[in-house]
Amino acid sequence: MGRAGRPTGSRAGWRHRPPVLRAALALALALFPVLLPGLPAPVARADPAGGAPSAAVSQKEAGTGGSVTVTGRGWHPHTLLTLLICGQNMIGGTNSCANGDGRAVTTDDRGAFSKPLPVAEPPKPCPCVVHVATVTGPEAAADAPFKVAGHPVAPLPQDVSAGRLAVLAQPRLTGSSGLLTWFGAPPQRELTVTVGNLGSAPAKDPVFQVGTSHGVFAPQWEDQQWRGTVPAGRKAEVRLPVELAAGAHGDYLVSLKYGGKLLVEQPWEVGRPWGVTLFWVLLCVVVPTAVFRIGMAVVDRVRPPRPRTTVRPGRTPHRPHARRTTRDRRRNQPERRQQDQQQDQHGTDPGTAPDGTTALPWFTPDTAPSTTSTGQPPSKGSA
Repeated sequence: MGRAGRPTGSRAGWRHRPPVLRAALALALALFPVLLPGLPAPVARADPAGGAPSAAVSQKEAGTGGSVTVTGRGWHPHTLLTLLICGQNMIGGTNSCANGDGRAVTTDDRGAFSKPLPVAEPPKPCPCVVHVATVTGPEAAADAPFKVAGHPVAPLPQDVSAGRLAVLAQPRLTGSSGLLTWFGAPPQRELTVTVGNLGSAPAKDPVFQVGTSHGVFAPQWEDQQWRGTVPAGRKAEVRLPVELAAGAHGDYLVSLKYGGKLLVEQPWEVGRPWGVTLFWVLLCVVVPTAVFRIGMAVVDRVRPPRPRTTVRPGRTPHRPHARRTTRDRRRNQPERRQQDQQQDQHGTDPGTAPDGTTALPWFTPDTAPSTTSTGQPPSKGSA
């Protein structure tokens, strides 16, 4: 109680305030989340681990045929993970892991897991690790040191590709197709890329991955090592050969990766090998024709000979008489004129020979003159 006998508590002050003021304060409290939408909403459940994902093994060393228990914390809930035993501290990626003996596990509500893992020898020598990586959800990974008893141990390779390469210019495909490509030979090009080293160490003999894809199919990657060094902060022009399969045609996509990172993608339109089509068309025309000709030759040789035509006795074959044509008559006119001129010069009768004897009949028997005839012409009606 105060000096004036009034209550000093908060309840008394709230009761003595006007009703209009109390209604305004209640409305302001109700509209406070709406008036300030930018404020973050309260988190329903925080990360139980509160740190980076981790992994651990129950034993630091075990032999082939045994098993170890792998545990982990700090992962996202209900996330699918893979467990692998890898050699060389997994420097070469999953190629250095025993992928056939790996296991899969799903985290619980708190982001933890526990899974037995059989011990197998990785394809690369130790030092080895148990590699845990996510399959679904955000990408994350963790390694736990582990030693496979009896497995060889070798020093780790030097990281010669410590530089970080990036593409500085638009890539291009150089080269052209020849006559053999028109007949189905593998198309070849050269991918030219200008890269720069953004790291602090030089990149010596970097290994790139060149892939070619067609349509919806995944790229087929091929490792290609470029001979040279890209100093830190410098750039260099890299030329890598690209080759497709024989008879390839259509729209292709050439991709380039370095260090697991995709650098460029360059489209490539490959023409159709029309020479192959022409070859098959000619083959379909020439082969049936050759087979037909060979078959007809075989039939002509195999079939029996035809019988000859015989003439019946007492009958002679009819031969048509040759008729003189106007052309033959014109050809014989000069000869006749020459003979008439010779006869006029010798003064002989057309029907007698030069020595005075009677010539043999030429056209008809009636044209030959009689030997008993005189100089006078015979009278009409004489024999």
